[in-house]
Amino acid sequence: MVVLANAAAVAGAQSLPTSPSTAASVAPPAGCAETASSNAYLGISTLRLWPGDAPQANGAGCEDIPTLSVLKPQSGHENGSAVIVMPGGAYVGLAAILEGREVADWFTARGFTAFVLRYRLGKKYLLPIPLIDARRAVQLVRARANDYHISPSRIAVIGFSAGGHLAALSATLPVPGNPDAEDPIERASSRPDFLILGYPWLGAISSNIAHLSYCKLMDIMDRCEEFQKAYSPYLFVTKDAPPTFIYHTTDDATVPVEQALGFYNALLASGVSAEMHIFAHGRHGSGLGSGNATLDQWPNLLENWLHDQGVLTPVTTNSVAR
Repeated sequence: MVVLANAAAVAGAQSLPTSPSTAASVAPPAGCAETASSNAYLGISTLRLWPGDAPQANGAGCEDIPTLSVLKPQSGHENGSAVIVMPGGAYVGLAAILEGREVADWFTARGFTAFVLRYRLGKKYLLPIPLIDARRAVQLVRARANDYHISPSRIAVIGFSAGGHLAALSATLPVPGNPDAEDPIERASSRPDFLILGYPWLGAISSNIAHLSYCKLMDIMDRCEEFQKAYSPYLFVTKDAPPTFIYHTTDDATVPVEQALGFYNALLASGVSAEMHIFAHGRHGSGLGSGNATLDQWPNLLENWLHDQGVLTPVTTNSVAR
């Protein structure tokens, strides 16, 4: 399990210039932001998910402010697709580099505009708060498709470990857009168009402590059944779930591969297009690869899948929001 308390490095950047109705006008607390020159040099910017306090915020510190850090592809190489990256960390931290920045860079090299989500977590922010943040992230990207020159129907989410659990929840428990909402972001649907999962912790909500258990970590064993019924992604798979790509390893000692298999079977039973790759060996938290010649092939398999989905092919001018 990779738990890297370095989320500030991913979330730390100035807010993008936007209209007052869609972006924060209040600066983040000191320590949440990098210098403007560093951000400009690296081409990274960060925006809050809500212009003021996030819903059910329990403070005003860095950990109370969910954000999206934006990484753009090289100019002239954009393909009109977007990806929202959800790092893992057992809902107690964020593997911000291994399962955030490195993944975003992989996608931008292939023409995607990438957004790395810093979601609220820990005992301070039990589910559904992380899910509220994940939904808002998809809504924000879709609502601002025009600003980023992306297609609102080409938004993928990718999550690893706990981020995979969150990504799967966002795909199976989306909220429709409310056309009458005062906030333009809330008018957009939170359903991602594509779902990508790396060694996902899909059985996170379990009273079985033989393996990693959200209920044990969050000290909610007495409420575990309630949480399991509400936040187990496989329970909510329908025909409307997005096309899905999954990879896992047989000897993952932290998250059993059976958890991903259960979700994969639920997708198949609902008629959802799904592809799953299971490697014999590979530790949990391997990110894009661990130096194993076999396991390191999984990003190539993902690239082939993305090609098959049509999201690597640049969209025509009239099909991208401008």
